[in-house]
Amino acid sequence: MPHRPQPVPDRMARVKIVAAEFVTSAATAADLLQTPLPELAFAGRSNVGKSSLINALAGRTIARTSAAPGKTRLANYYRLQPDRGRAFHLVDLPGYGYARGAREGRAFDTLAHEYFFGGPAGVWMRPAIAGVALLVDARHPGLDTDVEACDWFAAQGCALQLVATKADKLTRADRQRAGAALVKAFGRTALMTSVPSGEGIDELWVWIAQQVEQWTQPPR
Repeated sequence: MPHRPQPVPDRMARVKIVAAEFVTSAATAADLLQTPLPELAFAGRSNVGKSSLINALAGRTIARTSAAPGKTRLANYYRLQPDRGRAFHLVDLPGYGYARGAREGRAFDTLAHEYFFGGPAGVWMRPAIAGVALLVDARHPGLDTDVEACDWFAAQGCALQLVATKADKLTRADRQRAGAALVKAFGRTALMTSVPSGEGIDELWVWIAQQVEQWTQPPR
């Protein structure tokens, strides 16, 4: 009998969310959850659109959005259950780049370090982390704080996806220039996304699903 090729799974098929909910907020390492679920961290400058993108991924409003920068000063946990694969926590880290030099402006540095290493004397990397999505504004590629954050996350050795938000606000020519500038600044390609148009949401879900499924719980 002639060989019949097997159908190739559609990895770009839209992910449906069975359940999505806000779980809790953490202000210090002591507040961080310790559960069997993998975690996907979201990081980015204040007002880059993290909450809006989280809501787009969830298909419903679970994260509060605000036009005022610096609103998120805690690590917010959201539990998402896709129709395919395991449930996981999406962790929204505090935005950086706001009120620089002020106490609130250092919330990202302190809490992000605690999230990864468990406290001032931390010597371990948080075992629940499946990956980090670093969000940058497509209209402002290569800001120093974004490049510094990218270098910091990359140095931790975890899976890292650069995500450019608000791509719908760029013209076609501006998008090409922004894409080239992002590659030059970060040394990697950014995934262009837009919450109003839905651009890049499915592609981001593919990356998230890959990291979550590949994650294995370390032995205790």
